Amino acid sequence: MARTAPLEKIRNIGIMAHIDAGKTTTTERILYYTGVNYKIGEVHDGAATMDWMEQEQERGITITAAATTCEWRDHRVNIIDTPGHVDFTIEVERSLRVLDGAVAVFCGVGGVEPQSETVWRQADKYGVPRVAFVNKMDRIGADFPRAVEMIRERFGANAIPLQLPIGAEESFEGVIDLIRNKALYWEDDSLGAKFRADEIPARLRETANEAREKLVEAAAEFDDDLMARYLEGAEVSDESVVGALRRGTLALEVVPVLCGSSFKNKGVQPLLDAVVDYLPSPVDVPPIEGIRPKDGATVSRNADDNEPFSALVFKLVSDKHAGYLSYLRVYSGTAKSGETFLNGGSGQKQRVGRFLRMHANKRQDVEGAYAGDIVAAVGLKGVATGDTICGVNAPIVLESLEFPAPVISIAIEPKTTADMTKLSESLERLALEDPSFKVSTDGETGQTIISGMGELHLEIISSRLLREFKVDANVGRPQVAYKEAITRSVTVEGRYVKQTGGSGEFGVVTLEVSPGERGEGFHFENAIRGESIPKDFISAIERSCSESVESGMLAGFPVADVSVKLLDGECHDEDSSERSFSVAAAIAMGDALRKADPVLLEPVMAVEVVTPEEYRGAVQGDLNSRRGQIMGIDMRGGAQVITAEVSLAEMFGYVGAVRSMTQGRASYTMQFSHYDRAPDSVADSIVAR
Repeated sequence: MARTAPLEKIRNIGIMAHIDAGKTTTTERILYYTGVNYKIGEVHDGAATMDWMEQEQERGITITAAATTCEWRDHRVNIIDTPGHVDFTIEVERSLRVLDGAVAVFCGVGGVEPQSETVWRQADKYGVPRVAFVNKMDRIGADFPRAVEMIRERFGANAIPLQLPIGAEESFEGVIDLIRNKALYWEDDSLGAKFRADEIPARLRETANEAREKLVEAAAEFDDDLMARYLEGAEVSDESVVGALRRGTLALEVVPVLCGSSFKNKGVQPLLDAVVDYLPSPVDVPPIEGIRPKDGATVSRNADDNEPFSALVFKLVSDKHAGYLSYLRVYSGTAKSGETFLNGGSGQKQRVGRFLRMHANKRQDVEGAYAGDIVAAVGLKGVATGDTICGVNAPIVLESLEFPAPVISIAIEPKTTADMTKLSESLERLALEDPSFKVSTDGETGQTIISGMGELHLEIISSRLLREFKVDANVGRPQVAYKEAITRSVTVEGRYVKQTGGSGEFGVVTLEVSPGERGEGFHFENAIRGESIPKDFISAIERSCSESVESGMLAGFPVADVSVKLLDGECHDEDSSERSFSVAAAIAMGDALRKADPVLLEPVMAVEVVTPEEYRGAVQGDLNSRRGQIMGIDMRGGAQVITAEVSLAEMFGYVGAVRSMTQGRASYTMQFSHYDRAPDSVADSIVAR
């Protein structure tokens, strides 16, 4: 089994950006110009190779990160095209965790957009070097200098333009290569596959010279010899400038910036050159570190075929024929199909049936996997996203992935009994695929609740259940789990006396029913002095009282925090029984719950919104309009943090509202806090249902 590409000639990169910046369109051009595809697939036609899911083709957006491989300048480039929508941010997170470099695509008109900030922070978190590509230079309003300035201001990045656009909007013709001092023009007849290098137009020569001067000056910061030649005014070679910029990029101190128009087939080949020239190979990144399960010692693995095998499962995909495809990033060692490995965390041995090289949803069998590869494995069972697969004799547990908590939930139920088992199994498979998707059962209503990152996320899940898994289900929003409470103490008597000729029924109880402490639940006390009720019947009375508070008299919701004291009772030697006293207690409790001034309680959520300063007023006003109580406002890293307590019933649809009012730049978390009395207007509408 021989390696086909040297480690230093492998590039594992991700294409990341805000939604609609042109990530998938750029990837399609890359596949065309590298010879992987014989024709260009367009997103708007639903024909993009990387958007292979039905839901992606219908909506024209990327939902799931898709992997592919191509060749450029004798280098193998493994590409992951990631989603731009915030609902699928987990796909970006887990991709960046295993990639060595990234291409950040920006819209020439919009510049740095909200989700661009999110993915940039994710890349910072994992220390991923990146190059920037300002796309859509042919669009009305495209402004390259403004986009570069936004990258500098918003991210504090040292953005260095390697190119300048020739024209803009309708008159965008090509780009000036500042390193080689040439103008590049693409031929429309070849769909951009052919381009020529020419002299820089006279009108742009002075601007280009100034920009090149700044470029060389920035590069000289990372090469002493280049700095010396620059200060002496001597000629500097193109290779020395590229080498210096590469060092700066790998050190996360430089972000090379290119421009073009992927849709108009201009600027993609130089972007591929930049990927090869500036982004790291597996040997350029630090060794991966992990924990040895046996003693907890920290161990590291180099990107080397001779090291013990270690790989991280970063994605699972359900497959009709193979069960699950486990996407692996191989950090060290080699592996052959049919070999047995270890799940580092669980200690369970695993046999890999086959290794596959993925091209979106198409696959190609490969003999094995090497350090630096991104492959899919068939045959791994019982693994989850974030698990480590390693050599049996050299166990290691790599750092797992962090998954964001779901922010929105809806209820789902099968339409028929036959769909019940199918729904359960399908949800289990989807939850295994997508760690940001959770399934639970509401203890109050018994509903199956599915939770995710947003309404679109759950809409896609629901669509997949129907189309892919053939499950018929009703989807709605969950009912709020209201409760009831009593507000005063009452003393009541319950009598169940029935005589029908033979043995009768006789049971009389006197109860004191009072509001309990918040969170105390149901509390029962036997305060009878003497033997008015035999001890054998006390447990039946307690059980009946406990069952009675499960359904209140106001609107049928459970009654929270009730204290019941058994004061007295009467018993008949022949006619009394457990049933008699159970019924008597139920009668007494029903009477008490009616007379004790019941009120409706609603769940209140603790909400925290992190928003830029300029949107604080809008967010605060919106929370107030939702019957929210602002508990505090603090600063956190330049952002405003608003904490509030808000009724759960008012928070449905909030995920869309907060994005809308803050242009997607705010985020929020929400968790249950406590139950509180609902306003009379709310209670009246609930009771009237």
